[in-house]
Amino acid sequence: MIRPINHDQNFLKQKAQLATKNDLPIVQDLQDTLKANSKNCVGMAANMIGQNKKIIIFSLGMMAVVMINPTIISKKNSYVTFEGCLSLEGQRQTTRFKEITVKYLDTDFHEHIQEFSDFIAQIIQHEIDHCDGILI
Repeated sequence: MIRPINHDQNFLKQKAQLATKNDLPIVQDLQDTLKANSKNCVGMAANMIGQNKKIIIFSLGMMAVVMINPTIISKKNSYVTFEGCLSLEGQRQTTRFKEITVKYLDTDFHEHIQEFSDFIAQIIQHEIDHCDGILI
């Protein structure tokens, strides 16, 4: 189901709770909402649709990748950039890393450790920040 975008900064600043298999319906809502906002959005965290769970989704070409309980376990090569967010007005300056390694669960709750770089790494960092209650 397409969910409205949450703009409540007090809610968005809360640290997300770890997701369980009971939270899998949130994944479908994230997929539907990301698709509905695809013209101006490349990633979302569950708190952006009002669910305080540690689940993110991002576009990778034509497909969407879901990460449950993602954690960045390494990062390299910091840089400064400007980002926007559907939940916030305008763009803000932030520091990101060009290369990251992420540990996460897929929708079958299998663990993965994967490296990402460049723009995809930036999106993942933005969404994991959402899960940690960090706003740009």
